[in-house]
Amino acid sequence: MADMVQFAKMNGLGNDILVVDMRGDAGVVTPKAAIALAANEATAFDQIMAVHDPKLQGTDAYIDILNSDGSKAQACGNGTRCVVQALSAETGKQAYTFQTVAGILNAREHADGTISVDMGAPEFHWDKIPLAEEFGDTRMIELQIGPIDDPVLHSPSAASMGNPHAIFWVENDVWSYELEKFGPLLENHPIFPERANISIARVCSDSELDLRTWERGAGLTRACGSAACAAAVSAARTNRTGRTVTVNVPGGPLTIEWLENNNHVIMTGPAQWEFSGTLDPQSGQWQADKTATHGNNK
Repeated sequence: MADMVQFAKMNGLGNDILVVDMRGDAGVVTPKAAIALAANEATAFDQIMAVHDPKLQGTDAYIDILNSDGSKAQACGNGTRCVVQALSAETGKQAYTFQTVAGILNAREHADGTISVDMGAPEFHWDKIPLAEEFGDTRMIELQIGPIDDPVLHSPSAASMGNPHAIFWVENDVWSYELEKFGPLLENHPIFPERANISIARVCSDSELDLRTWERGAGLTRACGSAACAAAVSAARTNRTGRTVTVNVPGGPLTIEWLENNNHVIMTGPAQWEFSGTLDPQSGQWQADKTATHGNNK
């Protein structure tokens, strides 16, 4: 058995996160371990944020992100907020710079406990998202669900926030659509060579959106930070809203600001600690600390 490492079960607006401390350990959290942890009710998660020693000078850590199916994720804004809260509780430091496979993320904890993450600049060019075929304008791409003459959903906006997103705009309540049925089909549609996060968005006002997301590699989620960012910038880009919006996800509200000076997207929201323990990053076997509040590892 590999050495046991510390983890914290956390959530960002209900987006279940495991922050795994791999600092000082040369290993990785394996897909086998991720799948085993996801299958347990107490440790079930949307993303694992595996915090490694920094690889790049000037950064605080390298973060490896895994989905609940064991696949790799490029970005997770809600998970990044959880990492900041966990490290801030340990060190007292409030500002962090992380390296991920998607690039550099800067984040800061505020006095009120909310955490802002600079998610970087969005990508809109078809081959950067990526899409399997060329679209000159990704504000609206040709994709639909339902009968060709009366589709249930159609013409989503496409964007990348370090990971691919498709946002379908609807007039009705976002809960009135069977996302659990068509989410898996659209996630794996041939138009998305790296799969995609699929969202349904409704414009409430020029500063507010409602959003539900089927998350690539994780399924239905109470919050997907990168999807909230992709929806916000796509709403602004299609003149549906301004550049600062409240995005209401099932877990609660996120504030998204698309900066004009550098094109970066700033996401602000909370993070919540649930319990901690130790785990084997090779097998996924784990043990809760005495302070655990959720379930057991049987």
